[in-house]
Amino acid sequence: MDFVVTIFEQGLIYGILALGVYITYKILDFPDLTVDGSFPLGGAVTALLITKGINPYLSLLAAFLAGALAGVCTGLIHVKGKVRDLLSGIIMMTALWTINLYIAGTSNVPLFSQDSIFKNDWIQGIMPEALQSYITLILALVLAAISKILLDLYLKTKSGYLLRAVGDNDVLVTSLAKDQGNVKIVGLAIANGLVALAGSAFCQEERVFEISMGTGAIVIGLASVIIGTSIFKKLTVMKATTAVLIGSVIYKACVAVAIRNFEPQAMKLITAVLFLVILIISMERRKKVKPDAGTQRHS
Repeated sequence: MDFVVTIFEQGLIYGILALGVYITYKILDFPDLTVDGSFPLGGAVTALLITKGINPYLSLLAAFLAGALAGVCTGLIHVKGKVRDLLSGIIMMTALWTINLYIAGTSNVPLFSQDSIFKNDWIQGIMPEALQSYITLILALVLAAISKILLDLYLKTKSGYLLRAVGDNDVLVTSLAKDQGNVKIVGLAIANGLVALAGSAFCQEERVFEISMGTGAIVIGLASVIIGTSIFKKLTVMKATTAVLIGSVIYKACVAVAIRNFEPQAMKLITAVLFLVILIISMERRKKVKPDAGTQRHS
């Protein structure tokens, strides 16, 4: 039971990261590698604030704002500096490694003796005794649900529609007298804000900050997005953001089951192989769908 609960806890936390990757990968069509730096950025900001005695719930907001700032920087490098999208992310990811070290002060910050959003006197006081052992799961679910709902609401606004239009048809945005570059910057800010928020929650769930905690974050995010959007593509009643969250839980379950049968040091290899399999399966499904669609049009 503990094994299953842990899968859901981490799956939901990484689901927030996947929501950010969904914006860049599916909506903006922007290969943003900033994610590998903005995820630990959220953890670094959280470790700094919590060790200074700041309320851990406020650290979530601070982490989001720090991630959003990182996304703005990536956007400015791409839009104003005329640097290619992939290189912009790589540059910012590299810079964030040093920035994260400066913020945290060291490459490893233990938080075992500090309050977190999952463990503090207030939350333990209001939570019924029967649910005490599921506090982390409940709060991870609440945090993921709030992030999803707010993102859904944003995508229904005028700014959200422009964000979608940039990924589909940037000429349309220009014809509406809107600067597509500014729209991209906003999208990258929101995406990396969500990623940093996930990093903050993960840091508090694990009760430690590690400078390398963001390594492979983009792979986890992409895999979650691809799994969710591929499996639930035909369920039109399900929103893409919901599918992405479920995809994250499924992906973490696959990794957890695989790791139980292998040594811990094989985790990165398992992650890479799983991601490759997911990509191949999704590409095969696309190939099968295209001929069918063409046949229907012809008939």
